[in-house]
Amino acid sequence: MFYDPRSESHGLPHNPWLALIVPRPIGWISTRSGSGVANLAPYSCFNAISGNPPFVMFSSDSAKDSLGNAEATGEFCVNIATFELREAMNATSAPYPPEIDEFAAAGLTPAPCRNIGAPRVAESPVSVECRLSQVIDLVPATGAPCTNRMAIGEVVGIHIDERVLRDGLVDVELLRPLGRMGYREYTVPPRSFEMPRPVLG
Repeated sequence: MFYDPRSESHGLPHNPWLALIVPRPIGWISTRSGSGVANLAPYSCFNAISGNPPFVMFSSDSAKDSLGNAEATGEFCVNIATFELREAMNATSAPYPPEIDEFAAAGLTPAPCRNIGAPRVAESPVSVECRLSQVIDLVPATGAPCTNRMAIGEVVGIHIDERVLRDGLVDVELLRPLGRMGYREYTVPPRSFEMPRPVLG
């Protein structure tokens, strides 16, 4: 099959687009509002975009609290959602009003960050502190209306729980990060394998 998403219907029962780009890591974004209310929400349009220096991005498809708070305070934290935290992560995806603290709603513990004022999830084995670098409005070439905005953050601090380290390396089988699949499906890496890059000459 083929369809042009700019002008054609896919003709399927559900939109296949995000079922094709899988698995997607989940950025569990924690922020604090200008008035001091903690916020926590998962984003599957998230990824690392640079290794050295490290930068990350997450994209919001509407005016959500995470992006608004990041813009107001200039910072956000990315927490890794693991299999053990799946129910809490899912609970924070509910459309709570801005005055609700999702940490409290999901029974999670806010912990202080080192270099930013936003809290991190104490139960998460990995948290990444970020300074907001820029926000980009996504603009379709067709001129169609679009509310999607992408936040780019410079990494200024990384927390790693030693329980996910093996021989000095982060072990994905110990970390057990959630990945978003299509529709309502999630996955956890069952195992990992090495594949060295080819050396020419």
